[in-house]
Amino acid sequence: MLPKALTDFIFDLYDSVTLSQLAEEQTKFYSTDFRDLTQKYFGSQPWPEPQAIASECNGHPLFLAVYRELTHRHWTAVSRPTLRDRMEGWQVYRELFEEILEADDPNYYLMPAWIFDILHEFVYQFQGFCQFRSALYATGRKHGILQPDGTIEAPAGGQHSNLVENLNVLQSSKEAWNVELVFSYLHRLVELGAPKSDGAAVHPVYSYLSIFSSVALSRLECLLGDYTACLQALTPIITRADTVIPKEENSTVTEVLYSVFSARLSVAYHAAVSFMMLRRYKDASKTLGDICVFMQRGFKTGQLRKLPGSDQFNKQYERMLSLLAILVQISPSPGLIEDCVLRVVREKHGSKLQATTYYEDWFQSPKFVSVNPTHNVYRQQVQQFLKGMENQPAGNKLRSYLKLYTSLQVDKLAKFHDMTSEDFLPLLLSYKARMLQLERAEGDSYLDGSWKVALDIHYYLEGNMVHVDEAEKQRRFENYFVSQIAQNTEIRRDVVAVDTAV
Repeated sequence: MLPKALTDFIFDLYDSVTLSQLAEEQTKFYSTDFRDLTQKYFGSQPWPEPQAIASECNGHPLFLAVYRELTHRHWTAVSRPTLRDRMEGWQVYRELFEEILEADDPNYYLMPAWIFDILHEFVYQFQGFCQFRSALYATGRKHGILQPDGTIEAPAGGQHSNLVENLNVLQSSKEAWNVELVFSYLHRLVELGAPKSDGAAVHPVYSYLSIFSSVALSRLECLLGDYTACLQALTPIITRADTVIPKEENSTVTEVLYSVFSARLSVAYHAAVSFMMLRRYKDASKTLGDICVFMQRGFKTGQLRKLPGSDQFNKQYERMLSLLAILVQISPSPGLIEDCVLRVVREKHGSKLQATTYYEDWFQSPKFVSVNPTHNVYRQQVQQFLKGMENQPAGNKLRSYLKLYTSLQVDKLAKFHDMTSEDFLPLLLSYKARMLQLERAEGDSYLDGSWKVALDIHYYLEGNMVHVDEAEKQRRFENYFVSQIAQNTEIRRDVVAVDTAV
């Protein structure tokens, strides 16, 4: 026997998906009612199986698949998923995506935030499975159960029986969370929203699936360490940025993406990490700076605290400030990052900005995963980043000296570095070459741009003489005045709030 409140909710949610298809109504059911019922009845236990509520939705196969994903997502959030739970998760998403991809006519509606949550969780569970599997394999090797050739030898006396069982399950279920199948589903969902060759309109749900599958695909590529592919995955969003989607008040693709803040944050964070790992420091600074300004304002107004998942926003904000501290140190770019964000970066990391030569503490990267459980891909990516930073302290020192002169001899500059001219010359040339990077212009795809030197000084070698010019500075007087107006507004608001009654 199910509570009436529960059966009523299932019926209403089904109606909003298949019949009424009203965004405001579905938002209430998905964001508010589901949470309230969960807290009341299912705080520490799973929701009923799809078969138990099938009569409330006429056994609609796609709705049952959607319901199964929603309730499975809840259960993995409140419990510690076992290997069996993770295997079941693969079947949950496979069933749902097959239902979506095989539908001839999408006579249903899922709001953008719901679709993003499904695809975001799909990648999250793939990431969790890879980490769980790597830990399991490492434990098996430690206890001598998993042999170098991949065979499993159970120890005598029934020791570590649970470990042996889990390793056997993995060996017999190699298709579960197979990376090629994960990529296949995301790519097929992206294609659902592609413009039709005959010019026919694309169904809104297919457009949403395409937009947020691109976001999920970008995140997945970043987690696997393919940074170029991470940026390439966002190309459909850029090329269709102004395409109008009929539902949601005829919003464009960009407006739909921005309507789900978690999706916007995912795009900014993973694109910025990819830019940084590809040594495109200015693009990384611009991307992180823009989203941090938005979040800073959202925290002040309280707007972000009202959104689902707001407890994670502060953590992500701190990670991005840490990355910005690295970028400010590597590639100072006056005028590129808003002063309000730079102030916060200096307050949090200012004492380390000038002195540090150790970047690992600041490298707040995603939790990289490997499809090969024998490889520690996280350390591999961190080491790749640190290797690129090996010459950065010497470059920072060189830049600080160059800013003091308009011209000086190579011999003299080499002495400042306690080096001979022959040893110093490669550093002088390589520093400028290392700071040559692709820089994206407004409206370009993430892989396009022009090659520029990301230095705030310009220097060149003529004979034995180094000539130094200030880089052309972009004068942005409006930033100063806007920031002062904002500060004045805050002061006036505080003054007005003061109780002056005697």
